[in-house]
Amino acid sequence: MSRRTRTALFLLLAFAALCLTACLPGDGQNSAAHPAGFWTGIWHGWIAPVSLIAGLFRQGIRVYEGHNTGWWYDAGFYIAIIAGFGGIALTRARKRR
Repeated sequence: MSRRTRTALFLLLAFAALCLTACLPGDGQNSAAHPAGFWTGIWHGWIAPVSLIAGLFRQGIRVYEGHNTGWWYDAGFYIAIIAGFGGIALTRARKRR
C-alpha cells in the first residue's frame, strides 16, 4: 500500500469517526423541551458501539439518550440494533461441504 493510499485511508477514517461522534447520546443536544425521537433512536442504535467506546473516555456520553419521546425512540433504537447487528449474521454466507 502506498503512502498516499494510507494517508487517504487515514483521513477517511478520521472523518468517519468525527461524523459518528458528532451526535452521540448524552451530548447535550436533546433535553426535556427537545427530546430525541424515532429517527434519532435509529441513529443512536446504529452508533451504539461507537457510543460505548466514547463513553469510556468522555463523561456524560451514553449508549441510550435519556431525554427521549418514549416508545417511538425505543422502537427506533431497537430496530437499528436488531437490523444492524442481527442482520450481519443473517446475510453471512454459509460454508458448503
